Amino acid sequence: MYLKVHRTPAGDEVVAVCDRELLDTRIQHGDIEIHVSEAFYGKSPATPEEVRTALRYAGNVNLIGERTIALAIEMGLIGTTGFIRIGSVPHAQIIRL
Repeated sequence: MYLKVHRTPAGDEVVAVCDRELLDTRIQHGDIEIHVSEAFYGKSPATPEEVRTALRYAGNVNLIGERTIALAIEMGLIGTTGFIRIGSVPHAQIIRL
């Protein structure tokens, strides 16, 4: 998986995680298209434990890919139906208030 933590000027964090094979691809379904870019999801591979640590306290999360979504389900962050599919690729966003 690839992981990138974005920090806003207000001090908030957005954690972006994608499956390794999705990096630098475009996923499309109808009018929806997502570019899974290095700029958003990062350049360096992350271990599942690094991803778990980042997700544990993140207030805003963007997840894409089978393994990434499975990890979020395993952690109890989303349910088994708590994501959409863009084409065949699962995608979820989590916002904690």
